[in-house]
Amino acid sequence: MVGTSQPHSRRVAFASLIGTTIEWYDFFIYGTAAALVFNKLFFPELDSMVGAIASFATFAVGFIARPLGGVVFSHFGDRLGRKPMLIWSLMLMGVATLLIGLLPTYETIGAWAPLLLVTLRFAQGIGVGGEWGGAALMAVEHAPANRRGFYGSWPQVGVPAGLLLGNLTFSAISASVADEQFFAWGWRIPFLLSAVLIVAGLVIRITISESPVFEQVMNTKEKAKMPVLEALRSHPKTILLATGMFLGTHATFYITSTWMVFYTTEEGLFERTTVLNANSLLSFVDIPLMLLFGLLSDYFGRRRMVLGGMAVMALISVPYFMLVGTGSIMLYLLAGMVMQLCRTAVYGPQSAYFSELFSTRLRYSGISVSYQLASILGGGIAPMICTWLYGTTDSAISIAAYVIVLAVISFGSAYLLTETYKSDLVEGEAVPTTTER
Repeated sequence: MVGTSQPHSRRVAFASLIGTTIEWYDFFIYGTAAALVFNKLFFPELDSMVGAIASFATFAVGFIARPLGGVVFSHFGDRLGRKPMLIWSLMLMGVATLLIGLLPTYETIGAWAPLLLVTLRFAQGIGVGGEWGGAALMAVEHAPANRRGFYGSWPQVGVPAGLLLGNLTFSAISASVADEQFFAWGWRIPFLLSAVLIVAGLVIRITISESPVFEQVMNTKEKAKMPVLEALRSHPKTILLATGMFLGTHATFYITSTWMVFYTTEEGLFERTTVLNANSLLSFVDIPLMLLFGLLSDYFGRRRMVLGGMAVMALISVPYFMLVGTGSIMLYLLAGMVMQLCRTAVYGPQSAYFSELFSTRLRYSGISVSYQLASILGGGIAPMICTWLYGTTDSAISIAAYVIVLAVISFGSAYLLTETYKSDLVEGEAVPTTTER
């Protein structure tokens, strides 16, 4: 069994947190811009609803690219190591985000504007597709065996932290400039600020060491020639169930953080700055919740967290949308916090859970393919589906039904998976070692 000191584990977990925060900041500011400005600046000739769907379609492109990024980065991550992939993914994401901030709009270059926007969004997707697997494994594979859930939750925190940072940036700019200035140049500032964050992230990532679990196994076992294909061939059921387990969590995250900005502002329920500030507060609450559920999973198991979270999510979906529809910001926050309890019960322990499902030789590939498939089927298309459902039914209850279906799929997938929190990441490479249910 490979072990590292807790101070070193904390340093690696913190480095993973900083890097993932920067990457997700880049990824999420695109979603906010897609909800607020891209339909008007890059698709001005379309009517309001069609333009919104087109804008969210470009948002979905990033999710379509994520499995490709996951495949490419996990191939080299399982052969060359976790650390180099973290550096390259951060650089790719940073360059793409900076160029989006400099991109001319439809008014300036016509149809080239949305085409270039889609291309850069695709590059963002490849970058973030390779990011999660590397960050998760660095944290989990450096962690003490009895604290993998807790340390694995640190890179997970990068998601709400990145969203919080992005929302606060957009909110500050939105409150500081007039609408004309916001649409003219204000929306660009969050993208341009990414350049500073990327440099800081690179400095931090260069200083951390390679995963000791990876180094031990690679010194004693032959490397897989095609890790992704081997993972798909040897773990098809596990990949399918892990993907299904994550659908409900992934979809509701993008529904509440991205589509809800569009819905509440278009329907006049809240001002733009109000809903951005509310989502910032909710993102802040996510951070301790993820750490808490990661820690609890070290004592009670990963699978129990998932089953409980998805069961409650199915039950509260209709009340959630009813509370949002009241137009009360306090009820919006209350509903959001309950939904977040359900999501973080799954997302907090996820790095550890996914890592424990696959052997070290194929771990980067197995967890990346599972995560990124769920990102398409659950997250990337969710805002677009919600826009279509609402436009067709004129009722948010149809979206609640969509959430319920996803939660049921995730519950069923988790039920069929094996519990893993007592397994070993190295010994025998037979993961997991327990069949507790």
